[in-house]
Amino acid sequence: AMAAFVGYIVQSNGLLFPWPQNTAGVMVDPSLSPPEQWDAIPDAAKWQIILFVGFLEWFSEAAGTHYMRGGKPGAFPNFSDHPDKMFHSVPFNLFDPFGFSKNASAEKKEMGLVKELNNGRLAQIGIFGFLAAQKVEGSVPLLKGVVSHYDGEPMAPF
Repeated sequence: AMAAFVGYIVQSNGLLFPWPQNTAGVMVDPSLSPPEQWDAIPDAAKWQIILFVGFLEWFSEAAGTHYMRGGKPGAFPNFSDHPDKMFHSVPFNLFDPFGFSKNASAEKKEMGLVKELNNGRLAQIGIFGFLAAQKVEGSVPLLKGVVSHYDGEPMAPF
């Protein structure tokens, strides 16, 4: 959700990768809104994103303990601790890739987890607020006139 929210803001401001978005040399039109940009990318690119997120979900279930079975909410297993589940070596972990918090106290880690969960919840509210404001004009009064109307279906990936 946090990546989606930040990505939405970045794309809304026309900040895109400066290189072609596919092997055909097609560039995404920066004048399009983020949902319109999603509609404009090829299905293969959408599948690549969806399958990567699916891999992360699979890895967290295969290498960790689900929070409904005694695991810790918000905890993601380290790639380096489970090389048998990886297709190739991965130099960085998803959480704390540079090891800045590995020597942090338990209190600091607990506060960081609370912040992470709260920021994630706020990001979910934010991204769905943007999508709602684009689909149903006036549904989010603070965003009236800030985001353009979107005629597509924001919940349909294809």
